[in-house]
Amino acid sequence: KQVRRVAQQCRTMKHVAAYLLAQLGGNSSPDAEAITAILNSVGASVDSEKLTKLLSSLEGKDLIEVLAAGKAKMAAMPAGGGGGGGGGGGGGGGGGGAVAAAAEAPAAKAPEPEPVEEEEEMGFDLFD
Repeated sequence: KQVRRVAQQCRTMKHVAAYLLAQLGGNSSPDAEAITAILNSVGASVDSEKLTKLLSSLEGKDLIEVLAAGKAKMAAMPAGGGGGGGGGGGGGGGGGGAVAAAAEAPAAKAPEPEPVEEEEEMGFDLFD
């Protein structure tokens, strides 16, 4: 059931994507013909019912405002992520003496950075 819903959304999204591509291409008010041409150019089928519904829902609206309203709705949606991570796996047994010995060993010294030399005069200044 969920797979069908996702597949249906994908079929709708291609029309939205084509509408946005037409707008990016300079067509401030893409019509069904422009969107159909874009979808046909990549071999995608056109669902005229979904396309008509999309165009009627966007008719007379500013796309920037529509996108901003959608973004606000998305921000209010719960974002899942439930379910705690399972407990960590138990540590292996034995060999504890080696870990204690390593902890007592002095930490290795980090290599000292090389001294910065004066830059040679190149005849120009990058910040002029």
